[in-house]
Amino acid sequence: MESTNAFIGKPEKPTDPEILAALGPSADAWTQFIEWMAQEHSVTIQEWKSLAPKYGWSVRLKVKSRNIVYLGPCTGSFQVSFVLGDKAMNAARRGQFPRAVSQVIAEAPHYAEGTGLRLVVHGSKDLAPIRKLAEIKLAN
Repeated sequence: MESTNAFIGKPEKPTDPEILAALGPSADAWTQFIEWMAQEHSVTIQEWKSLAPKYGWSVRLKVKSRNIVYLGPCTGSFQVSFVLGDKAMNAARRGQFPRAVSQVIAEAPHYAEGTGLRLVVHGSKDLAPIRKLAEIKLAN
């Protein structure tokens, strides 16, 4: 299910209060995931980007110059995107995931830079597979 970025048309980076307000009920999951990445995996670099106002804003969580995961704030939810290389995709295919996540993995488009996965998080209950994919990305 696609969600629309909450900051389409916004020329400058959204503030923390704006992000939390847009996320609504998913704000706790957003904060939990970012804190988990920092505390458990030392992924502490956050790089906000907007390709153009018509696309809105997203944050990349990085280790040095390596992009690990992209988070796009939406209204009431957020998108989580990964670009996985072949080794990471093979590990993801072997992983135990909920049916909907397994389907996203099976149908993910392949690009020159890797295979793109995009999932929507509505709340904390959606974080377990996201964390598992982040660990796969970090390990490969």
